[in-house]
Amino acid sequence: MRTPPDALMLELGAGGELLVAKLRAGLSLALLLLPLVNLATGEFTPGEGIAGMLGVIATIALSQVWLALARQPRRFRWLPWVTSSYDVTMTTLVLALLALGSPATGINSMVVWAFYLIAIGMTALRNDGRLVLSTGLLAILQYGLLATAIFQLVHAPEQLMSADYGTARISNVLSRVLLLAIATTVTAAIVYRMQRLVELSGTDGLTGLPNRTLLAHRFPVLIETLREGGGSLSLCLIDIDYFRRINDEAGHLAGDRALRHAAGVLRGGLEDDDWLVRLGGEEFVLVMPVPTGRAWERLEALRRAMATSPFAPELDGDTLRLTFSAGIACWPQDGNDLSHLLRRADLRLRQAKLEGRNRVVARET
Repeated sequence: MRTPPDALMLELGAGGELLVAKLRAGLSLALLLLPLVNLATGEFTPGEGIAGMLGVIATIALSQVWLALARQPRRFRWLPWVTSSYDVTMTTLVLALLALGSPATGINSMVVWAFYLIAIGMTALRNDGRLVLSTGLLAILQYGLLATAIFQLVHAPEQLMSADYGTARISNVLSRVLLLAIATTVTAAIVYRMQRLVELSGTDGLTGLPNRTLLAHRFPVLIETLREGGGSLSLCLIDIDYFRRINDEAGHLAGDRALRHAAGVLRGGLEDDDWLVRLGGEEFVLVMPVPTGRAWERLEALRRAMATSPFAPELDGDTLRLTFSAGIACWPQDGNDLSHLLRRADLRLRQAKLEGRNRVVARET
């Protein structure tokens, strides 16, 4: 749960943040109904009513700020952490305002306290287990400190009694802290399950590399980032030479070992911002944020490393020489989206094969 989510989970979480922002804005407007209902039914009390109205006004104003930030094309990685902390802290502040008028209300107001549970539950939409745990712990800490401060500051037992909210007791606080811990655990388990499902759907089981699904989902975001910040991007389509011969002559288990070996060699030459994907079969895609010339130089180095790395189809057996052919396409010269870049890279890959394989082609001749 403490592990950072992968790229696909982060992208899904960004969409979840926008959904949370919309829910927050809608709930904030709905909160206006609470003091109005109390006023209409004659149950409006000055202390609780004023505190509630102040909390609602502040919540509505800030919810619009978070909604505007969540709608930005740029992804703010810090936004879910700030907004989740805000949700918890606003709940604590409203309880503290209620406690100024009635200490028992500040501890026992179930309507306001329930927003701790809502804040924890909404973290599931961000798809980040770390966020769930931190939000739950923050809610437990803040509510515990608030209750401790109230018990310390009251001067008479009567202050902890209320005709509407009952008597505030330590047992009430401990029960609610336990409920917060349970809600955090359940939400964390849901997020962990989602992370595992997304990991399985976006990861190649044989090599452990991202697969076509993750490439299709993440690539538009990479292009959008480049459009905003500038830079170059090269997409390299790599195909293992004579792979079918390995399957036919040595068997499918040897073919699987060949793919894992090739993935290991390619992975060993990656830099921090590179991205290696198994497209399917014996094809890989290597995405590098560099111009075509630099991409060709680095892919040539990988090609030589592959050709000189021994590969044994069977344990203690003779080694084979693995090679690959590759075609390179560059954004935006060769295309503005994944399909166009893959098509151009595939044309150059075919040219590499026609010219004898075991080579990298970056330009048509």
